Amino acid sequence: MQKISLLIILAFVIKISAAQELKANITVISNQVGNNVNQNVFRTLQTALNTFINTRKWTTDNFQPNERIECNFLLNLQSTGELNVYNASLTVQAARPVFNTSYLSPIINFKDDNIIFKYIEFQQLEFNENRVSGSDALVSNLTAILAYYANMVLAFDYESFSLRGGDPYFQKAQNIVNNAPDGRGISGWKAFDGIRNRYWLVENMLNSRYAIMHDIYYNYYRLGMDKLYEDENAARAEVMNVLNLLSNFNNDNPNKMINQFFFQGKATELVKIFSKAPQQDKIRASELLQRLDITNASKYKDELK
Repeated sequence: MQKISLLIILAFVIKISAAQELKANITVISNQVGNNVNQNVFRTLQTALNTFINTRKWTTDNFQPNERIECNFLLNLQSTGELNVYNASLTVQAARPVFNTSYLSPIINFKDDNIIFKYIEFQQLEFNENRVSGSDALVSNLTAILAYYANMVLAFDYESFSLRGGDPYFQKAQNIVNNAPDGRGISGWKAFDGIRNRYWLVENMLNSRYAIMHDIYYNYYRLGMDKLYEDENAARAEVMNVLNLLSNFNNDNPNKMINQFFFQGKATELVKIFSKAPQQDKIRASELLQRLDITNASKYKDELK
């Protein structure tokens, strides 16, 4: 009887672990909050956030342990002067494996500075996608933001493996935006909250005028990065094609958030891809990248000569 019970428990654990989609590491940094605050609160928060992300079922698909999407969330807190209420920035990073290699290619590297939330130690973190905003907007804002980015991580990962494969999760993220908490100090959910925020990121990916971005993500990862091992020249040519598509997109739609978002975290990877290219292609790539990814323009100029 004991052996049967152990087998049942083991089967249940295996089933649960196989079902989870995200392999997230959430870190809470609290050194800017002040020394007069009990630091145990933030350790408890970190544990609760890791449990919230990693044990929740975000899709209807089953993932094997080696298929889980690796991602990092860094929540850097600041004091508001109000008891149990914190301002914060959230850095979200995610990567996906490149076929036939151990390399993980960055797919998200984004910092969201518009975070405010309320947390009392040991409070339960709850999220209902059918009722995003709870009775206390500052309490529900944190889980809404985490759920939004969990769905965006899934969306971009699915997008990189199948054309428009991320649509269901972009739509889930948009539902969170449309029903987001609204209250004092809360921002990042509205069109008028800035030009680069949660609203605009998902809007750009679901706007039919910018549908080419779906081809860009699929082509870059599935037809470019995943082909590097078997045919480096063909893969590099596909990445060049992606840069041309991005250039056309940027010319037609200047200053859209998704163009900048695409390049964040990719500079080193792109330099490596084109460092072995024929001189003519290297020059062309450098010109495109300096114009498209202004933040890293000097890197491309110096390293792709």
